[in-house]
Amino acid sequence: MATAHPVDTPLPFLRQLAFGIQHVLIMYTGCITVPLVFGAAVGLDRETIAMLISADLLIAGVITIVQSLGVGKLMGVRLPIVCGATFAGLTPMILIANEYGLQAVYGSMLVGGIVGLALAYPFAKIIRFFPPLVTGAVLTVVGISLIGVAGGLIIGNDPSSPTFASPSHIALAVTVMAVAIGFICLGRGIWSQLGVLVALVAGTIIALPMGLIDLGGVAGSAWIGIPAPFHFGAPEFPITAVVAMSIVVAVVFAESTASMLAVAEITGKPVGRGDIARGLAGDGLSAVLGGVFNAFVDTVFTQNVGAVATTRVHSRYVTATSGVILVLLGALPKVGAVVAGLPQPVVGGVGLILFATVAVVGINTLRKVDLSDRINTTIAAVAVGVGLMPELAEGMFEKFPSSAQILLGSGITLAALTAFGLNLLFNHTRLGTIARATVAPAGPGTGGTEPGTPAPVTSAGPPNRPGAVHEPATA
Repeated sequence: MATAHPVDTPLPFLRQLAFGIQHVLIMYTGCITVPLVFGAAVGLDRETIAMLISADLLIAGVITIVQSLGVGKLMGVRLPIVCGATFAGLTPMILIANEYGLQAVYGSMLVGGIVGLALAYPFAKIIRFFPPLVTGAVLTVVGISLIGVAGGLIIGNDPSSPTFASPSHIALAVTVMAVAIGFICLGRGIWSQLGVLVALVAGTIIALPMGLIDLGGVAGSAWIGIPAPFHFGAPEFPITAVVAMSIVVAVVFAESTASMLAVAEITGKPVGRGDIARGLAGDGLSAVLGGVFNAFVDTVFTQNVGAVATTRVHSRYVTATSGVILVLLGALPKVGAVVAGLPQPVVGGVGLILFATVAVVGINTLRKVDLSDRINTTIAAVAVGVGLMPELAEGMFEKFPSSAQILLGSGITLAALTAFGLNLLFNHTRLGTIARATVAPAGPGTGGTEPGTPAPVTSAGPPNRPGAVHEPATA
């Protein structure tokens, strides 16, 4: 009798619940940041922002369950992934709200989701052009770019604040990291796997006498708060807004594809074109539900990809449990307000480890590529460099049109487009063969190729690698 893959194997209830809670704690702050920033930018009152947070958590939970367990042959990649609101949609949503109003924001999101559902399967057909050379470069950029987010949580984002870069906050984050490292590296069994959760709890306890626990929003939160459909009125569909949100969905597809392939690589669970298409359909569904219930477009949360790699717990039933918890938090705003009180330096300390883990996973993925080949090395280098430019040169594209900023402002998207385009050009056309045939003889150990002897295309790594996308044979 065949043994089920670890991805498809449920854990004992208590362990599954513990790891499910850990995933929620890891992603919660990132998930609620989008509605907080959006609400403040468009001038919404606190009660309305709280409603947006509830809707955000509710839809994130539904999509996480769909992606983890699947819906027949229609949706869900059936991998251990957690979904939440993407930052890629913030700028266009704010611009649309200021120009056309909130009805247009959610009307255009609804149409963008329908477009995404229609394009999910065609988009998945290009999946064979995302070998380790592409996914490794993108993952490296994802991890490095998120380190700045962790730093912002630790020191704050307002230099004028008296607590900005407070030594006590930094010391708290370092303590949390030390606890996490101790349990992950020295712990045995479940204690090693629960290192992140233990560090979060320990950090929160330490933060109590420091006055960093903010529970001010609990008293004003309702116990039950299911968001009403079309809270802001009948949806509107300005063409410009629809185009902008459709671009956002396309950007989310590129990000999610890289993340799903990363989880497949981490877990050793092969995924095919149909699996990726069903996963992208889940992203499209998030935009449809977001448009109806006043939420946001969801994507695979990369910090939870790091948690899967760090804990080595690969069961998709764990993330399905996380989805159930998110649904409950969305339906019980008072409970959500309690979780929102986690001190930012604590979340940032743990996040630093997880985000850097994503970058290391990317580097490890690149090890499957023949980087002695100068073309592969150049593709990886250029993709990583271009992807990090928007993160390291803030405001680089602020003078471009807002529609262009949606694409150019995301380092992850730039890295994906760069790696995909260069890999397609040099590893899937005759140009690559010609380029490799012109390489001059190199000395021993330099990886050179004899003139006139084309090197094999090596971007895909060794055959039958864990997590590979298996294409059906063609005649």
